[in-house]
Amino acid sequence: FFFFFFFFFKQKTAYEMLRSLVGSEMCIRDSYEAIDRGAQDVKKVEIPSEWKNAGEDESKAQASGDNKCLVDYVNNVLKPVNAYKGNDLPVSAFLNYADGAVPNGSAAYEKRGIAVDVPEWKPENCIQCNFCSFVCPHAVIRSFGINDEEAQNAPAELKYINMTGLPEMKFAIAVSTLDCTGCGACAMICPGKKGEKALVMSPIDTQMKKQVEFDYLRTLPIKEEVLNKFRDTTVKGSQFRQPLLEFSGACGGCAETTYAKLITQLYGNRMYLANATGCSSIWGGSAPSTPYAADENGHGVAWANSLFEDNAEFGLGMALAQKANRDRLKSYVEKILDSGEASEDTCESIKNYLNTFNDSKLNKKATEDMVKKLEKVAECECEGGELARKTLKNKDMLSKKSIWMMGGDGWSYDIGYGGLDHVLASGEDVNVFVFDTEVYSNTGGQSSKASPMGSVAQFAAKGKALKKKDLGAMARNYGYVYVAQVAIGADFNQCLKAIIEAESYNGPSLIIGYSPCINHGIKGCLLYTSDAADEEDSVDLGGRRIIKKKKKKK
Repeated sequence: FFFFFFFFFKQKTAYEMLRSLVGSEMCIRDSYEAIDRGAQDVKKVEIPSEWKNAGEDESKAQASGDNKCLVDYVNNVLKPVNAYKGNDLPVSAFLNYADGAVPNGSAAYEKRGIAVDVPEWKPENCIQCNFCSFVCPHAVIRSFGINDEEAQNAPAELKYINMTGLPEMKFAIAVSTLDCTGCGACAMICPGKKGEKALVMSPIDTQMKKQVEFDYLRTLPIKEEVLNKFRDTTVKGSQFRQPLLEFSGACGGCAETTYAKLITQLYGNRMYLANATGCSSIWGGSAPSTPYAADENGHGVAWANSLFEDNAEFGLGMALAQKANRDRLKSYVEKILDSGEASEDTCESIKNYLNTFNDSKLNKKATEDMVKKLEKVAECECEGGELARKTLKNKDMLSKKSIWMMGGDGWSYDIGYGGLDHVLASGEDVNVFVFDTEVYSNTGGQSSKASPMGSVAQFAAKGKALKKKDLGAMARNYGYVYVAQVAIGADFNQCLKAIIEAESYNGPSLIIGYSPCINHGIKGCLLYTSDAADEEDSVDLGGRRIIKKKKKKK
């Protein structure tokens, strides 16, 4: 702003005009000092004359990796588009993606490096609670369990300590420096030890070497002994699971991605996700990259975006299609079981599959075991063999999928509410997660039916006159819908428990997740309202979202 004035006016004139704009009633000392410094600290920068002949640098690093499909997409589509050369791509570059499907995990290749400060781990102060990983919106800070051999082969500067509960393992926290947005939520939530934090925010230039450590640890297999010791039903244990939403382009400190990331850690390898247009479609699938990823077996989130107004119906279609396909395949394996042509082992595997038919976690393993047995049955030229071949033709549809619908309050409270109500009333086994930012976040913070009474937002400059729509109570009236409201910063355990209960419930479920947002316009909102103390205040005040000012320590 100051230099705009300099461009049109002489220095003294611009300086005096700018001082006069800051009236005594609204002025504070810092404003005057900023103006003074702006006039005094102007420095001339000499530009080399050869710059006028500078050409375009054609050198570019090629992506590499074991997933050829993903690597080809990154090199042939993502990199040119991110370099503003998308218009130069021929139609043939998109032939493999003509159906609209693109490989998962491409956001990991962008490495934006936008943070000013990033977290630095101090292992001597760490209690291994995994809170930092739990609250990280972009999955850039993670906890790892490594064995002695992996520790010896690690980059020389990697820090680690003995793992609590598993003395034969080492524990390490690593940060993807180039993917971090610098929100500081991890450092703020860190309890530390004896008054000292285990995470401190440090300038990004001092942490660039840590990227190599993160990249190394990310390639290591997840240890079964760690997963067995620390269950995914606990806050700590959930963070040893691979997040299948990572490195999105969401705002620093975004609460929406924190919820979605946690859900992918629990169900991502068997998850269908219908997404409503809004913030979650911007951070979830802005071309050309996608932050939804896949595990080492290639199993990841099957994400698809729908219109703002019909996402619930879109997700219900996914659920009904899966149900129809599975019922058909179920009839095939039941006939194999009844035929008497299958071996005892095969019959046991089929019975296990049928007994776990509606449990997405147990049914995944049961399906894998049954498929191996059916592959042998398929070799037979009998009726059972024919049924086995028909079953294996669609074996990817055999296991129970975890069906989710996600979107903001604009979709769920407002324009898409009719469809959402229809889906909840259907009684089908679907899960709905509402990112409740209490405003239309994606379009700049307009008031919605989710906005609380008295809140100031666009179209409600004097404060909203009417109270917030009670979506949870309306759904609860059906009597057969699981309903929960959560605030991840207020109670980690309650949030995790609600998600697990909702997914386990064989029927419709609705989780309303309070999501602090940059559009709230509260100074420090993304940091302070993701802190437990402030979200607890918010919850205790009955959802009025009054953020108390913190007292500074003397």
